[in-house]
Amino acid sequence: MFKKFTIGLLLATGILSGCKSVVPSAKSDFSRFVGLEVFSKFTRTQNESGATVLLSPEIKAHIPWNELIVSWNANAPAGTFLKIEASAISPAHTTKFYTLGNWSSDNKIFPRTSVRGQKDADGNVDTDTLILTQSAEATQIRVTLGGTNGARPDLKFLGATFSNTKVPTAVRPPNRTAWGKIIATPEHSQHGYPNAKGWCSPTSLSMALSRWAEILNRPEMNLTVLEVAAKVYDNDFAGTGNWPFNTAFAGSFGGMRSYVTRLDDLSEVEDWIAAGIPVILSARWDWLQPGRPFDSDGHLIVCIGFTENGDAVINDPATRLEKGESVRRIYKRADVIHSWTKSHNTVYLAFPENGKIPENRYGHW
Repeated sequence: MFKKFTIGLLLATGILSGCKSVVPSAKSDFSRFVGLEVFSKFTRTQNESGATVLLSPEIKAHIPWNELIVSWNANAPAGTFLKIEASAISPAHTTKFYTLGNWSSDNKIFPRTSVRGQKDADGNVDTDTLILTQSAEATQIRVTLGGTNGARPDLKFLGATFSNTKVPTAVRPPNRTAWGKIIATPEHSQHGYPNAKGWCSPTSLSMALSRWAEILNRPEMNLTVLEVAAKVYDNDFAGTGNWPFNTAFAGSFGGMRSYVTRLDDLSEVEDWIAAGIPVILSARWDWLQPGRPFDSDGHLIVCIGFTENGDAVINDPATRLEKGESVRRIYKRADVIHSWTKSHNTVYLAFPENGKIPENRYGHW
């Protein structure tokens, strides 16, 4: 399963030699994304349990960063697991390796978990995000691939989202080619299932996957909310809102790519809508519409388009179908921008690997 071991930087800014580079066309110090799809420059060893360990070279962010989210896509048959760790590197100091996730597709032999209790003087892991006390310049990522009877996952992709949450996001001109465009997307509600509290993330993901199931004639991706929730459940977090666990599941389907990233502005969401690709936003429910009851928790929604005047057309899983509510909503542009700040403009992207995606204008995908 390790047939190729060359590093391919899909969307980086000169991180490693021989890479494909995309230089942002306008200065933005808030976020950078680095994508890797083959791994020959990684050091390959075997640990005491016989699992394969891949250690990346130093990956530069090209911004000072204090938060890191790592995404991965792998073909991981039942009985295999993947462990993701990362350290932060600055000129004067390198941190320990923090565990960002223990992931498997079946969650039985190898439970799928985030890891609590990692806090030290350098930082902490908040479920799926490494948060530093001091900014760093680079990272090393360590991936452990293991399983029963010698089986191993086939790692397809790694994505690193670096953020400097101490600087403001850049304001971009809107992409008006997306205004008036709505992407037909199946509508699902997170309510009506036993123990379904907080299932906005798998519900949003189920909507995006169902769209691709229809477009690509891939019925295996047309899953119920219940089925998706079972595949993204985080045993330690005791919920379904772990961001990379959701994108890892979407990216586990053959020919699909999915990852977490952070954007500057809603205009970048418009870029994806213009390309025909729905975008899952991590927002705050009560800020999406003035007058709603206080709710400081995060919420996941699917942006499927924009009105003629630039307001967002949203498939919102927090919909009570039994009360006659509609999954499709229109939220004011300013309210979406405000509510999105709750997550520092975090999105899930899910799309076919060979699909045409928008120009990467600012180094965010």
